[in-house]
Amino acid sequence: LSDAWFEAKPMVLLIGQYSVGKTSFINYLLGRGFAGSRVGPEMTTDRFVAVMYGDAEKTTPGNALTSQPDTPFHSLKKYG
Repeated sequence: LSDAWFEAKPMVLLIGQYSVGKTSFINYLLGRGFAGSRVGPEMTTDRFVAVMYGDAEKTTPGNALTSQPDTPFHSLKKYG
């Protein structure tokens, strides 16, 4: 393994059926909602969402992150 593997920031993946509390859990950890999040009894988050720390708040579609080879999400491109 290269040094980059050891120097990278940790990531957490949350997956599961709809309406089980994934978005509510993230909102709790952040202490607020995040851009584009909705909570409801029906399917509300139907796409790949990455919440990351940065100097400015911004929203980048998940498919754009997978299309950029310099992001850690590039390997997810094969899943759509």
